[in-house]
Amino acid sequence: MNATEDSPALRPHGEARSGYSLDVRLWKVTRVDRKARPYQLRWVVGGKVSSATFATSALAESRRSELRQAMRRGEAFEIESGQPESEVRTAEAAATVAEVKPSLRWFEFCRKYLAGRWRMSAAKTREGMADGLAAVALAMVKRGKNAPGDTDLRLAFRWGIVPANAGQVPPAELKAAYEWLTTQDRPVADLVDAQVFEDVVYRLSYRLDGTPAAGETYKRRRRALNTALEHAVAAKELPENPLQGVRKKRVGSGAVVDRRVLVNAIQGRQLLTAVSYVGSWDRNRGRRLVAFYAVLYYAGLRPAEAVGLRLSDCHLPDAGWGTLTLRETRPVSGKQWTDSGERHDRRGLKAREADTDRPVPIPPVLVAILRAHLMEFGTAKESRVFGNERGEVVGSSTYWRVWEESRLFALPPDRVDSPLAGRPYDLRHACITRWLNAGVPIAEVARRVGNSPEVIHRRYHGCIDGHEEAANLKIAQALKEEGDMP
Repeated sequence: MNATEDSPALRPHGEARSGYSLDVRLWKVTRVDRKARPYQLRWVVGGKVSSATFATSALAESRRSELRQAMRRGEAFEIESGQPESEVRTAEAAATVAEVKPSLRWFEFCRKYLAGRWRMSAAKTREGMADGLAAVALAMVKRGKNAPGDTDLRLAFRWGIVPANAGQVPPAELKAAYEWLTTQDRPVADLVDAQVFEDVVYRLSYRLDGTPAAGETYKRRRRALNTALEHAVAAKELPENPLQGVRKKRVGSGAVVDRRVLVNAIQGRQLLTAVSYVGSWDRNRGRRLVAFYAVLYYAGLRPAEAVGLRLSDCHLPDAGWGTLTLRETRPVSGKQWTDSGERHDRRGLKAREADTDRPVPIPPVLVAILRAHLMEFGTAKESRVFGNERGEVVGSSTYWRVWEESRLFALPPDRVDSPLAGRPYDLRHACITRWLNAGVPIAEVARRVGNSPEVIHRRYHGCIDGHEEAANLKIAQALKEEGDMP
């Protein structure tokens, strides 16, 4: 052991009550073989060794100073815990107050928590938090003979958690589930119960039908719960965050693009042509959206970015390359999650400051498609390039339905049931992959599509052609030079 600077002889003697001792020896901070908390402080109280570890040496020295000051005051230490008597009494008083103060119940806690974060969160973030906490609510509600089903409880939670619905009468179809949810939910403090928390972790990982949730769904739910539990700790509703002791579930990287969804040049043109045939007898539903899908396929836009595109964002010369300067995105959320009461939120570009833009050069083929679209259909309200027949924002349900019908026209039957271009978003994947295979540097691709180079590399590394052949040629050349190949 290291030598101590403090000994009982330096402090006044006195009588210590049972379970306490004035015989305290404090040792210097040492470094131990531990990654997370490598600094250890040890001290001896009445012959019993106590220790604590810290993330930094400064924290360890600060704690050592606190204990040393208590020793100099002549304060007795509890032998079992090794803590000064004043700290033990403070903890006992806090525990007494905690016993008197009733713990918030889960639904009321979630309502207050989400209300506090509402103003600073985007609509998609609000919906994501509500979805994650709703999954947990299924574990935090007591079950009984007349308990509503999980689907109704989840819908009731998502309705009731919206701040604007506080104090309102729930819809008739959700009334029974809402009443059960608000009267039979558990206190937040029940999360320290191992059995209850085991069910909570299960709810993060599985869907209502008992099948495993997608990896991204699990991650989103876990993030939502973790931030809520950190708030509960700060609000003294929980002594610590129980999720920190749960190992993260190892999930496959759902973020990696599946090569099977990518269309080649011929398939891409066939799909865009097929779009024009959808609803040709019904208000030109498909013709209005040919250019919409084209900006995904040729410029790598996200659907929400295409929805928000305005005429002033477009530079469309008579010949040569043009430019789309993106400034706004219109992600789809339910009306209850947006401040405007519209289904489409109005946001800046993803992962960028609200007042920044992103210029994207576009090839002549896309310039021609956009010019033809504007000549035939003009602009929608607010000078948007794309709109429905009433000039309103193009809804996600609209461009999904048209795309599904287009695949029936463009693809052979065996491909219709395959993942090939199964979603409009897959056109963006095809565009990014085309640029990478053309040799465009990853950094430039990332700039054009609004991602980081790390994301592009991680998501599309399996979609770049020619890398395996190039690697084989290099290995073969090395083996030839070493005489292992003719």
